[in-house]
Amino acid sequence: MAKQTSGAMSSTAAKVMSNKSSSDIQRKLAGSALSQTGNKKVTSEKMETIASKVMQSDKYNSATKGLAASVLSQSTKKSWEK
Repeated sequence: MAKQTSGAMSSTAAKVMSNKSSSDIQRKLAGSALSQTGNKKVTSEKMETIASKVMQSDKYNSATKGLAASVLSQSTKKSWEK
C-alpha cells in the first residue's frame, strides 16, 4: 500500500500555503505533501534532496521539519541514505 500524507499533515500544509509569511522552502514542502494526499504519488528526487537538507539543518523550525519528514516518508528512493 502506498503511503499518503495524513489528514493532520495535509491541514498543516494547507495552512502553510495560505499564510503569506511562509517561506519558499515551506511552500515547496507543503506543496509536495499536498500533492501526495489521497493518491499514490511519491516524492520526486529533487524534493527528496530539499527535504533531506532541511532535516539536516538546525536553521529550520519544527513545522518545516515536520513537512520535510512527511515528504521523505513518501519517498521510494531514499537518497538521503546514500
